[in-house]
Amino acid sequence: MSEPTLNYVLCPDAAGGHRMAYWEWGNPQSTHVVVCVHGLSRQGRDFDVLARALCARAGDTIRVVCPDVVGRGQSDWLKDPMGYQIPNYAADMLVLLAQLKPATLDWVGTSMGGLIGLVVCAQLGLSDAGPSQGAKAPLGGSAAHEVASVGALSVPVRRLVLNDVGPIIQWQALQRIGEYLGQSGHFASVQQAADAMWAMSSSFGPHTPAQWLALSRHMVKPVGDAAGSVKLHYDPAIAVPFRAMTQESALQSEAMLWQVYDHITASTLLLRGALSDLLSHETAQAMTQRGPRARLVEFEGVGHAPTFIADDQVQTVVSFLLD
Repeated sequence: MSEPTLNYVLCPDAAGGHRMAYWEWGNPQSTHVVVCVHGLSRQGRDFDVLARALCARAGDTIRVVCPDVVGRGQSDWLKDPMGYQIPNYAADMLVLLAQLKPATLDWVGTSMGGLIGLVVCAQLGLSDAGPSQGAKAPLGGSAAHEVASVGALSVPVRRLVLNDVGPIIQWQALQRIGEYLGQSGHFASVQQAADAMWAMSSSFGPHTPAQWLALSRHMVKPVGDAAGSVKLHYDPAIAVPFRAMTQESALQSEAMLWQVYDHITASTLLLRGALSDLLSHETAQAMTQRGPRARLVEFEGVGHAPTFIADDQVQTVVSFLLD
C-alpha cells in the first residue's frame, strides 16, 4: 500500500463530541494493530516511511494506524482549548481502540505520543488487573470514565516504543517549544513553509531536501485565498494549556509519570536522539533500570526527536515490533 486510507472516530467531550482522524495502512482486517502517535505540533502522516516499512515486512498480517490527535491534521478542533491535554488525548485513543478491536496491540509514540502511550498502557492495565493508584493518577475526571467503555477490550500493549520522551522532560526544552507553539504562520508555498519549519526543527537531524519537503507537505493546509497560500495544520489554541504549565506543575507531573512508567508491563524500547534537549541521558538511563527496564538505543547526530526517516531508525523499530 503506497498511500493510507483516512478514517474517523467520534470521541465524546463536554461540548458534544469531536471527530478524530486516523490514517490506516496495511490490512484493515488484521487484528495485529500498531498505533503510531505523533508529537505535540505534528500529525499522523509523520509515520509514512515507518508504516510502509512495517507493512512491507509483515504483509497482510498487520494494520498500522496513525491518528491525527485532536486539533491537528484532519481532526476537529476543540471548542474549549483547555481540552488539549494528555488525559483527554488518551481518552480519545481508548475510544479509537474500542473501534479497532485489536487482538495484538503495539504502540509507537513520539514525544507527546509517547506520554499518551504511557497513560493508555496504564488504563488498559486497569481492564485486566483492576485499579492501582500509580496507574490511575494521571487520568481521573472525564478521561477516566472512558476506561469503562473499553473494558471489553482488555488487550494490554504488547510492545511499546517511546521516541525521545520519558517521565522527566527538561524544562528548558519546554520553554523552547513554547516560543513557537501556537504560531499558525502564513506561507506563499509548501516549500516556503518547509524552509521555515526547518529553521525551527533542525534538531531532527540530517534530512535531504526531498525528505524534509515530504515531511512538511502534510504539516500545512490551504488558507483558501486566490494565491494558494498555506498555513500550519494545527489549531493555534493547542498552546493555551501548554503555556499555562509552570515548572512546579511539570515537577508534579513527573512524579505521576514515574508511577505510571513503573507499572508498565509491555516490552519497551526507548529511542533517544543523542543530542536531545528534552530527554536527558540520565533520565534515559534511569528508564533502563526501573519499570519495564526499557532497552535504550541512541542515534548520533540527532536531537529531539528522531523522525523515522533514516534507515537505521526505521529498522530499529521494525525489528523490535516484528522479530
